[in-house]
Amino acid sequence: MNETSQSPATTKISTYLMMIVLIVLALSIVALISAVTIFPEAPQMAGFLLLIGFIAMSLAAYVLLQSRRRAISMKIEPPQVMTTIECRKCGFKSVRAYQRGDYVFKELEKCQKCDDKMMITAIYKEVKEKEKTFPV
Repeated sequence: MNETSQSPATTKISTYLMMIVLIVLALSIVALISAVTIFPEAPQMAGFLLLIGFIAMSLAAYVLLQSRRRAISMKIEPPQVMTTIECRKCGFKSVRAYQRGDYVFKELEKCQKCDDKMMITAIYKEVKEKEKTFPV
């Protein structure tokens, strides 16, 4: 795989989560508007509606911000696929990035040392070790 064929890492927030957050935001706005309109007749009920509206709005904003932060931190990079090429005669080894059409035991160009044909002996992905983070 080369650089142009790799898919970009997704940082998209789930559609279901976004719908839930939008519904909670809409309901909190309805609660705030109801609190304002009901305030002259029942100030105690208006206070409860204001409290519910502000709590719901702050929770929706918090969930939205946390899910965005988590989506950014969960970027997945595809592993680099490598091809090992060896000369059967002199044992010269070469490693390069995988190219479309590579397969094990495929004969390639001539060896740089002995002019015998080289062959693909291995195709593998490079595994990067995860960086260890220590709590401070």
